[in-house]
Amino acid sequence: MVRILKNLTFLAAFLIVAFTVGCSGQGVSPQRIEAETMPTPKPDRSGGDPITIAAVGDIMLGSPFPDDTRMPPSDGADLLKPVTQILSAADIAFGNMEGPIVDSGISEKCGTPKPGQPVRCFAFRMPTRYAAYLKAAGLDVMSLANNHAGDFGDIGRSSTRRTLESLGIKHAGSDRAQFSTTYLDVKGKKIAFVGFAHNNIVPNVNDLAAARLLVAQAAKNADIVVVSFHGGGEGVDHQRVPQMTEMYAGERRGNLPLFARTVIDAGADLVLGHGPHVLRGMEIYKDRLIAYSLGNFATYGWFRLEAETALTVILEARLGPDGKFIGGTLNSAKQEGKGGPILDPSGAAVKKVKYLSELDFPATAPKIAEDGTFSPR
Repeated sequence: MVRILKNLTFLAAFLIVAFTVGCSGQGVSPQRIEAETMPTPKPDRSGGDPITIAAVGDIMLGSPFPDDTRMPPSDGADLLKPVTQILSAADIAFGNMEGPIVDSGISEKCGTPKPGQPVRCFAFRMPTRYAAYLKAAGLDVMSLANNHAGDFGDIGRSSTRRTLESLGIKHAGSDRAQFSTTYLDVKGKKIAFVGFAHNNIVPNVNDLAAARLLVAQAAKNADIVVVSFHGGGEGVDHQRVPQMTEMYAGERRGNLPLFARTVIDAGADLVLGHGPHVLRGMEIYKDRLIAYSLGNFATYGWFRLEAETALTVILEARLGPDGKFIGGTLNSAKQEGKGGPILDPSGAAVKKVKYLSELDFPATAPKIAEDGTFSPR
């Protein structure tokens, strides 16, 4: 009898061990295998308050290279004051840093300047002390993905990151993988910014597969994902958004509608464009807003500012807690003289964006009112 009981006990223990091993490895039911290999569903993002993001285009407050003849009065301290109230009121304010923030160096683009001879190239470096003006104006995150960020090489790029970080300003789209994406915590939500441009040292608008992966990863880690890109042709002849890859100065500068829709499909909730130095139209895709170019914003001294190149906007986009575009405001502004944004009561920039949006995206453009407010159709 004792032997029988021992055998039964051993058999029971064996069955328990076999069942446990089977459940942890082979022998799992097909239903369980299917459940474990399915993608983990995203957490519910529907709760919470809307997020307001103010966005502007290219910023270069002044560059003393190769000399200080293009530096602003009052050492640049007043350039952003006319727009500070709007930028500071947003939950997040974003802009494109059109060049490095560094105090010295010679650009390989230009070579060593010769005494008495002008330097004929576009290479910018904003003084590090000017970064405090970005902070004072309310800017929270800057894109470093553009064709001027490398004007002064690795030293310029590292100085830019270090200077912004010292002021608590986030940055996205720099030259190394760990700097492509940055995160902000706002109203209980994690907001990701991912930066792209048309040069190969940063995430590239032409590489859709890589862009899809980068945005999908950000979407896993954040509640809302904002993508910015520097792409497209430049100047008044490039205000339209073609449905094809744009070529400019011998460079592939992106099929921007395809890029924007690709990153939204991958998880982006807002797409902000800059680079053409003019305003471009907007559209809505899958309840997400795409602004194809925000134009020049605060570009002192080096840029030709007249007519379309002088027009700019401060875009305020309101996103629901799930990332959907709810509505927004285009604040019309312009740059006069050598540069620096001022609000423009004529609404010329709003009219331009409305015209271009309806021209290029008749079926998907947002409804834009004369006062600059706009909403999904």
